[in-house]
Amino acid sequence: MQNVGIGLRQPHYVQLLAELPELGFVEVHSENFFADGGAALAVLREARSNYAVSLHGVGLALGSAAGLDAWHLDRLARLVERIEPVRVSDHACFARAARGTGGPVVHANDLLPIAFTRAALDVMAANVMQVQERLRTPMLVENLSSYVSFDDDAMGEAEFFAQLTARTGCGMLLDVNNLMVNALNARADGAAAEPAAACCAFIDALPRSIVGEVHLAGHDATGSIVIDDHGSRVSDGVWAVYAHALQRFGGVPTLVEWDTAIPPLPVLIGEAALAAAAMTRCGAV
Repeated sequence: MQNVGIGLRQPHYVQLLAELPELGFVEVHSENFFADGGAALAVLREARSNYAVSLHGVGLALGSAAGLDAWHLDRLARLVERIEPVRVSDHACFARAARGTGGPVVHANDLLPIAFTRAALDVMAANVMQVQERLRTPMLVENLSSYVSFDDDAMGEAEFFAQLTARTGCGMLLDVNNLMVNALNARADGAAAEPAAACCAFIDALPRSIVGEVHLAGHDATGSIVIDDHGSRVSDGVWAVYAHALQRFGGVPTLVEWDTAIPPLPVLIGEAALAAAAMTRCGAV
């Protein structure tokens, strides 16, 4: 499974490092390892001695017009120096905003969606460039699962990512589950497109060269809206769209995420094996 990885989560630390299953890489949430020492960083160092590590952040808030948090970027840069990750990524979202005119900047504890406008593109491009200059490496930016849209959207999401990557030299982290969650919720709101077809159309609208990693995960479709909870196996629909992505982008490094209701490690390894098998079937190894 040289191109397939799993998210390294605390319940699996001991077993994974004792058994060292065959994996192409492991991925961690960067912010959990910002401390200068301690048990968590020691675990990550040990994992890095056995696997390539991908650092996936949730706190840069790249779409924030208020700018980046200097402390956060400094800690990320320090972690990159320590771990020498194979990839660094975060989300196309905002979380930072000034409280009133000239007030202090506050940071929301969420990945808030951006409008797909020229102004938003300018903000994100500037912030992405700042991160890349500080880290001295290109980063990947992930598409978001979003439960709202904006009336002033001026372009499609795929075009937004195409322009962002062209302007900054960054890549895209394509989250297939997020595509499906958005498509399912759009269908519930009356969208005409069948969800899998809408996801595949999004993929076809992306330049072939921009995707540097793919994420797969489960979602909760039991309520009135579909929730991106990373708490179950990858759905059949997501597997079908993933196969389409492999045909378009080739054997891009792929991560299986599972962040809530975390199962025994063999279950997660089994999902990773399914991703590896999909690569083999598509000739994308």
